[in-house]
Amino acid sequence: MLSSCAICPRQCKVNRLKDARGFCNTGFKPKFYSALAHHGEEPPISGTYGSGTIFFSNCNMRCVYCQNYEFSQCESGKEIEVEKLAELMLKLQEKKCHNINLVTPTHVMPQILAALKLAAAGGLNIPIVYNTSGYELPEIIKLLEKIVDIYLVDMRYADLQMSKKYSHAPDYPEYNQKSVKEMHRQVGVAKINNEGIIEKGLIIRHLVMPDNISGTEKIMQFIAHQISKESYISLMSQYYPFYKASEFPRLNRRITKEEYDAAISCMQEQGLHNGWIQESGGLDRFAGINIKPGIKIAKID
Repeated sequence: MLSSCAICPRQCKVNRLKDARGFCNTGFKPKFYSALAHHGEEPPISGTYGSGTIFFSNCNMRCVYCQNYEFSQCESGKEIEVEKLAELMLKLQEKKCHNINLVTPTHVMPQILAALKLAAAGGLNIPIVYNTSGYELPEIIKLLEKIVDIYLVDMRYADLQMSKKYSHAPDYPEYNQKSVKEMHRQVGVAKINNEGIIEKGLIIRHLVMPDNISGTEKIMQFIAHQISKESYISLMSQYYPFYKASEFPRLNRRITKEEYDAAISCMQEQGLHNGWIQESGGLDRFAGINIKPGIKIAKID
């Protein structure tokens, strides 16, 4: 697959086996920024002992407001052999992490699979989380069936003009929606055990952005009518104008309480009742607030 790379919608067709680099600026070896027991994810992901999170460097998107721009777009991180990547996974399991959480895995998926094969042979047996921006090829996602246990996926934009302007991905809505459908087909609605830990399933993240750039209403309609009204949604309010956002007037501010409350209303109106909300206006990350009955409220520290 890497000899003429087409593992994401960019389909650059460069030979990464010879270390050629396309849009994601990643050659043969995967690059990672950090690996740790992460406690800042949604409650059933982080649990008590944390999520075994590996942050990969580089990305197949160019979001002008990216909060992780230091390693997603500015080359921070270091290359790693797949054998060492497998060792990282096993060390995270030794720390009692509830899962292996692969953050921005799309552009290094073949290398991850090679590492997973080695890690499984070495005793890795905790769930695998595919934590993605959602800019995926559905036919590639199909290859992950029975490998990935949990999809933690963004639904970032409903409008192609917005995804083109702010993430350099004009076809994002099309590929995102098709891929989320495939993810749901594979793993279904999130299954959370008696200890409050997710074992399998889909969680959809939606970042509420200023001036409705993300198209919240259309995305909630899509989830309700084409995925499931039982879907678990993390409605995120923590947008902040990082990186180059100050160059774009519509992006150069936090969201308002009214904008976030309107997003909550969109969920309610579509009958979506599972998931997590945050403090209105993004003032406190992942703090539960009271809304009408039906939405399950949880707090993420």
